[in-house]
Amino acid sequence: MDAPVKQARKGSAAAAFEVVALVLQGGGALGSYQAGVYEALAKAGIHPNWVAGISIGAINSALIAGNPVEKRVERLRSFWETVSEPPLGPFGVAYNAGLEVPSHALHQWINRTRAFGIATLGAPGFFQPRFPSPALFPPGSFDELSYYDVSPLIATLQKLIDFELINTGPTRLSVGAVNVRTGNFVCFDSAEQPIDVRHVIASGSLPPGFPATEIDGEYYWDGGVVSNTPLEWVLGTPPLRNTLAFQVDLWSARGDLPRDFVEAEVRRKDIQFSSRTREVTSRLLNAQRVRHAFRRIHEQLPKHLRESEEGRFLASQANDAVYNLVHLIYHASSYEGTAKDFEFSRRTMEEHWRAGFDAATKSLSHGEVFRRPTNPEGFAVFDFSK
Repeated sequence: MDAPVKQARKGSAAAAFEVVALVLQGGGALGSYQAGVYEALAKAGIHPNWVAGISIGAINSALIAGNPVEKRVERLRSFWETVSEPPLGPFGVAYNAGLEVPSHALHQWINRTRAFGIATLGAPGFFQPRFPSPALFPPGSFDELSYYDVSPLIATLQKLIDFELINTGPTRLSVGAVNVRTGNFVCFDSAEQPIDVRHVIASGSLPPGFPATEIDGEYYWDGGVVSNTPLEWVLGTPPLRNTLAFQVDLWSARGDLPRDFVEAEVRRKDIQFSSRTREVTSRLLNAQRVRHAFRRIHEQLPKHLRESEEGRFLASQANDAVYNLVHLIYHASSYEGTAKDFEFSRRTMEEHWRAGFDAATKSLSHGEVFRRPTNPEGFAVFDFSK
């Protein structure tokens, strides 16, 4: 890991960490927020040596790991501009042209109309509806059991990503999926196996919209079915090392009480996909406290106890690695509604991208992010996105 670590952030305090990780959650069209975050990191000279993602986060992660540093933002933008091309003709072009929307109600109506167009016609370079619909006619096989065909996405990723670079380059890639047969969460990791386009597609195979992806005789669905963040994989996989992790959440755990059925559905989705991140963070913090406590206790044990079976077990669990975890959380505007994760318009894509860039820039202005934690548990959490 020496070579990747050197390029994490040249000549800066981030060099205090062996691993600089970017952890990307699932969230469909909200994923351009993650692209904006990465652009801010790159502009600051921060180039993660480990990127991990679920669903749309897996796609963004592969675009980052599968391109040289100087091309990453360009390839991210190529992807997001491709999938946000308007499928609704002149109306879509006008909506994407940067015209001001004079009111909240009109903005909400436009977003809903645009989302309806995506649901009906698909997103260019991403997915297209199946004809005839499997709701009317039974599909021919399990891997066709979906409302949309993702062959356009396969072509797009093969065009924009160098998978040989993922498997031989300096940036580690991890993408999460769920084995349909066993129900187990699986993380495909370039440090453990060759990664190809199937693994990235599998991470985003959210039923019933998208079909399961077959890999070596097993079928996989979107990792968000079990967990919408690979944070635990990044911070809990041995060997444990000093890590600065940027966790990008596309769903906000906190929000106002809903006032109608639409707001209630929005709130449900936010809680559903963000609560797991909070749970994982709490579990990791507790495990870190235990590891540091084991280390301190083990050092004080007499020699015969240290060399006992129990003492050796304590030693295997002890660790003095430290972690800084920086949360970057997207807070959606109320006009985005329930369709915010599949409203792929150019205007909204640019709004999300800019929000991610601004949030990351704000977080990076806080110097404590780059200093190792000095508290007893060696774990610091930062959230400047409130």
